Amino acid sequence: MIRLLLTSGRGPAECRIALMKTLGVLVKEAEIAGITVDVTVGPDPDGHGPASAIAIIEGEGEAAFVATWIGSILWVVQRPLRPHHKRKNWFIGVFRLEGSPPQPAPLKPSDVRFETLRAGGPGGQHQNKTESAVRAVHTPTGLVVVAREDRSQHRNKAIALERLALLVKVASVLAETTDCEKIQSNHTLVERGRPVRTFRAERF
Repeated sequence: MIRLLLTSGRGPAECRIALMKTLGVLVKEAEIAGITVDVTVGPDPDGHGPASAIAIIEGEGEAAFVATWIGSILWVVQRPLRPHHKRKNWFIGVFRLEGSPPQPAPLKPSDVRFETLRAGGPGGQHQNKTESAVRAVHTPTGLVVVAREDRSQHRNKAIALERLALLVKVASVLAETTDCEKIQSNHTLVERGRPVRTFRAERF
């Protein structure tokens, strides 16, 4: 398991939009590679997106996958909120969080809703005819995880609960800035140059 911090640093709202777009690409690429990504995001003060998010990466080849994301990510997009300004470059940072993840607290059974779905391989291949995969939803926060690794629905439910408990704990840590010296310091470390990935588009 690897934890990544995505941060817009001290950038404007466009950087927060770029952060959410980056998360979407990361999750899609992980799904194609058969790697699980669980995401929790920080507060969204104005509807343009959070300043930070944490992605929990898990699966075969996770280290190689993560290595392609760590560093600065550049989006080259016309400014959507103040179109008369000429700036088009929006940077976010992706950092690996070292150390042990926070210990998850037990979840109340009444706070978790389970849904079953058909398990599938990377890219939707090798679909099972039985609904062994499990989606777990934490109703108070809206956080969602999916477990499809095992052929047993019972085991997938247990895996989903473990992941969801960790994600809920990480979300509370992300919301409590007093806990996040490492996270807060990384907000100031976003490098405006030498991006590891560049995305270009007419609009976000």
